[in-house]
This record gives sequence, C-alpha cells and structure tokens, in this order.
Amino acid sequence: GLDLLAGGTWLAVAPGASRAACVLNGRGQMAPAATRRSRGVLPLLAAAEGKLARDGLAAFDPFHLLTAEPGRASLASWDGERLTERELPAGLHMVVKSGLASDLLAAAAPGGGPHPAGREHELARIGHFLPRLQATAPPQPRPGVPVTEAWGGWLPLLNGDGLATGDPRALIVRRDLGDGRVYGSTSVSLVALSATAVRYDFTGRPGDPGAWQPVPLDPPGASCFRH
Repeated sequence: GLDLLAGGTWLAVAPGASRAACVLNGRGQMAPAATRRSRGVLPLLAAAEGKLARDGLAAFDPFHLLTAEPGRASLASWDGERLTERELPAGLHMVVKSGLASDLLAAAAPGGGPHPAGREHELARIGHFLPRLQATAPPQPRPGVPVTEAWGGWLPLLNGDGLATGDPRALIVRRDLGDGRVYGSTSVSLVALSATAVRYDFTGRPGDPGAWQPVPLDPPGASCFRH
C-alpha cells in the first residue's frame, strides 16, 4: 500500500535482498503534532538496509517495526520515549498493538503483574488464532504454485476463520464508528522469504478466498510469518 499523502507504506519488500519490513501501531506517547512524521518511511528504509533508522525517533508516533530475512527476524518497538530492539528466535510469532503476543500473554498470566487494561481484544485474538496457527502445518509457499497450495492450512485462518467482523477475536474487522466513519481491514498480505526466492500474495477483499493475487516482483519469486 502507498500512502498518497506522505509516500510511505506499512509493508515493504526488497526482493533482491530477500527482506521485508512492516510497521504496526504501538502504544505510548504520541509525537508532537507540529513535528510528527509519517511512520510509512520506516519499512522502506528497513527493507532496503535491514535495520531501523534511529535518527529522529521522537518525530514518530509509537510503533512496532518488524524486519525479516532468511534466518533472521527482529522487532523494534518505540513507545514515544524508549526504543526496544530484539532478535526473534526461530518459530511462530504474533505481533499486536501491545507488541509480541508472548509478552502480552505473560503479563496477563496469574502472577504476571498488573493486568494490561484495554488489551482484551488483543488477548482474544491471540487466544483464538495463535493455537490454531501452531496446530496447522507450516505453509510451503514456493513461487509459481497457486495461492491455496502455497499457503495451505494457514489460508482459511488468514481469511478470517469464519469469525464475524465485529467479533472481538476477529483478525479481519469492520466497525461502524458513527458519523459515516468506518474502521476496518482493507487488505491482507502474505510474504514468504528464502535465500533464493520471494513470494508476495495480496488481497484487497479480506475474507474472500477467490480474491488473492500474486504481486509481481523483480526478481520473481511473500502478517503472520515464520522464520
């Protein structure tokens, strides 16, 4: 997706480097309105360079920046005051507005400290989708094969798993905010990276199994992710 106002994107893929980066909303202190910059520049730079550009972070609203390439994935989190960076171990990870699902689950567990207020929908989504993803065979998204074959048992889950868009567990959401305003999911992207190929599939009609299409890449080869 291209931010028509600021020229950035939430998800960037650098096929030549077999690297992808995406930015998610975070929680914390918002940047001053007079100096606020679009976070859409962050995935572009991270995909191209493989790291977060740290200069001028105070101009960005809170975010989580995921950068992934074969054999390595990292998450940089900025809350408006502090930057946290970590390498993610091999395996399955989910990231929500509060950060890594594993951190949120630990905080919400008995004895894990104060319950993270306002995170109920995040915990509901994690509680529904994380065990289903863990119980489903990892996809084998080779370039050139149909999307259903590429993503296998993950695809029905990422198409919404049959949940209503207003369900607190929903991955694909739609909420009427009143006054003609609607908040909802407008697209879903699937990115797979290997040392020799990149695959990138996209739908602009979330929940419609027949609406997926491959994104042409040069060289050819693409969230949930596994590394």
